[in-house]
Amino acid sequence: MSRFAEKLAGGEFVVTAEIAPPKGVSLDQELALAASLPAEVTAVNVTDNQGANMRMAPLAVAALLRQRGIEPILQMTCRDRNRMALQSDLLAASALGIENLLLLSGDHPRFGDHPQARPVFDLDSVQLLRAAEALMAGHDLAGRPLQTSPVFFPGAAVTPEAEPFELMFQKVQKKAASGARFFQTQAVFREESLRRFMAQARPLGVPVVLGVILLKNVRMARYLNEHIPGVRVPEDIMTRLSEAADPLEQGVIIAREMVALARSECQGVHLMTLGCEDRIPQILC
Repeated sequence: MSRFAEKLAGGEFVVTAEIAPPKGVSLDQELALAASLPAEVTAVNVTDNQGANMRMAPLAVAALLRQRGIEPILQMTCRDRNRMALQSDLLAASALGIENLLLLSGDHPRFGDHPQARPVFDLDSVQLLRAAEALMAGHDLAGRPLQTSPVFFPGAAVTPEAEPFELMFQKVQKKAASGARFFQTQAVFREESLRRFMAQARPLGVPVVLGVILLKNVRMARYLNEHIPGVRVPEDIMTRLSEAADPLEQGVIIAREMVALARSECQGVHLMTLGCEDRIPQILC
């Protein structure tokens, strides 16, 4: 069992961070960043062509992190690969000792840097969770037996702010039923939204890790509202950022407030600090 899985199973509050693979072949900066993260960070989420922008495959980054004693959470999206390739990559991840997975549908290519790319979406995130479960049970999606079976700790993304809430939560229930062992949320900025979601999610028995974005300024907040589905930065937070003498410092305070809320409602936090990883100790204090 991975350290991440052990801590969640033991009821410890977990902290994860995030790195994006490079758009190139040198990993010096990314590996140094991961190594510099504070000890409170249990695992590092490695994104998969985040925002539909082409970068190095996360499997290579996750494997190198593990070699250096840093526990990865491997993202895998359905956007770029069919069911054969996805299953192959899952088996390869297991062979490299990678257990933690975050299984996603993925952003459409039209939003990224290769808008002419053809999306695959042979599976969706629920079906990919089922594929991981099938492999762990010793067979592939075609029902054919494996020589040896992998061990995974698969998770799924959820969006507490999405509306209509009932429709969103039906998908959450499907993900739990399909083998999600943890949920990582999209960023949430409103206490009432998180409490509403957790009241419904808690009976599912799946640990919830709250996504927390460090807002650097009001322009970033507006961008999230306009371009990132399921993220809603409320007007009062926009005002705090626009009126702050130091917007980044105000963003740290806002992130710290969400971490405090997560400690009472959730089982962990996923910190998206976007180049300001040196602020993580301040956010966690």
